[in-house]
Amino acid sequence: MRMLKTALAALALAATPAAADPVPVTIGTTPGATINRDIFGQFAEHLGTGIYGGVWVGPDSPIPNVRGIRSDVVAALRALHVPNVRWPGGCFADEYHWRKGIGAPALRPSTLNANWGGVIEPNTFGTHEFMDFADQIGAEIFLSVNIGSGTPEEAADWLEYMTGDGPSTLAKERAANGRAKPWNVKYLGLGNENWGCGGAMSNDHYVEEMKRFAHYTRNLNPAQTGANAMKRVAVGWDSGKSDYTESVMQAWKSKVWSWDIEGISLHNYTVAGWPPHLPSSNFGEDDYANLLADNQRMDTLIAKQTAIMDRYDPEKKLFLAVDEWGAWLAPNPGSNPGFLQQQNSMRDAILAAVDINVFMRHADRVRVANIAQMANVLQAMVLTDGPRMVLTPTYHVFRMYVPFQDAVAVPVTYAAGTYTRGKWSMPRLDAFAARAKDGTLWLAVTNVDPNQPLEIALTGRSAKGEVLTAPKVDSINTFDAPNAVTPKPIDARGSGGRLVLTLPAKSVAVVAIR
Repeated sequence: MRMLKTALAALALAATPAAADPVPVTIGTTPGATINRDIFGQFAEHLGTGIYGGVWVGPDSPIPNVRGIRSDVVAALRALHVPNVRWPGGCFADEYHWRKGIGAPALRPSTLNANWGGVIEPNTFGTHEFMDFADQIGAEIFLSVNIGSGTPEEAADWLEYMTGDGPSTLAKERAANGRAKPWNVKYLGLGNENWGCGGAMSNDHYVEEMKRFAHYTRNLNPAQTGANAMKRVAVGWDSGKSDYTESVMQAWKSKVWSWDIEGISLHNYTVAGWPPHLPSSNFGEDDYANLLADNQRMDTLIAKQTAIMDRYDPEKKLFLAVDEWGAWLAPNPGSNPGFLQQQNSMRDAILAAVDINVFMRHADRVRVANIAQMANVLQAMVLTDGPRMVLTPTYHVFRMYVPFQDAVAVPVTYAAGTYTRGKWSMPRLDAFAARAKDGTLWLAVTNVDPNQPLEIALTGRSAKGEVLTAPKVDSINTFDAPNAVTPKPIDARGSGGRLVLTLPAKSVAVVAIR
């Protein structure tokens, strides 16, 4: 009997696959492009409860606030070192008339938000409130002006109201409304999706409008000159089409003295087939693989747009702003479909990490990006419900990636392997490395495989940081269980003269290598 047990044990051992060797990850020393911190930008549109309830509760609210802006959200966003916030939209920007959002709040008109849910827009959160919010979280301004339903005169007046430093009537009006000093406006979006909700303009018609607005929307703040001058962003490609980018770049190449731009936009949502239909909670591995496979388009679209820009701008004077990106999923059951309210899961964290790595790989051209959106809308950082707030898995990725802001990319090589589920296939491992200003070497690694852990081998004395994972691909943080998906410490172990880092299944890790 003992001989039989021994033979069976030997057969079982032979049938068990040997553990895979750690995947070597080699980090080079040659410095690459500097990663502009503005690729970690946020986006706040007047949409659903993204502003009202998510950011603004009013000064008389029992929810703790500073001048009407909720304090818990401000504290959470300050921890992300948010570099810039894009406002007021989105589609809402091209129906926004700024004068309705200044002056005494009680006298501001109520208007219809026809784009998003057909609800009333009270205009209590306007220019002064947004600027106050950006100041509270320490962010720069990315303002979108109304080309779709507005005029160059309206946009020019708004810029003078915000940035004028002389004794003009508009500057005096701003001071009378509580702000004597002009504001800084770092980025100016010249319209939004004018091929669609921004006026359904042809590419040629948009270019003519864009040139007029680029000329008349002057920043008058004397502090914004030279390298600090306001940067104007034209509307570019939406997902698969290239006509806008081609026309804008062609016009820029032959421009005259009277107008200029510094950037062009790209919008790309990960949807896995329009209209958005994949659930944001209570889903399985098929929906996980489907969405992440579709997300591989991001690198392809940036490469195609960059190729167009390179033909007209080989010196890379203009930057690419991916100023709307993220997962767009089916609305939460029972919610107003026009509010674009969805949950935020471990799958979203994986998607965010992979996309941020894409932006950093293209850092020579991609210098601005804005995830959609900041609070309660689409792939949000925070979710709120009355006085309660919860941090999402995507929030934690952004917080873990803070060391990459303004760091210098260094090369990293590895065999990615493949994760396959049914008809969907994608790289199993995604990695990016950069050296921060203080000299620290940082490595971000994502194990896309939802089922199997992955070991990677590194060279160094130590590798310590944080890892984000969860029991399931659809694990979420809720108001009752806010810490279901939160980062935990991770530490490489020494093995045979090298470091071995074990990445759990479906995980994102960021470590400092000594």
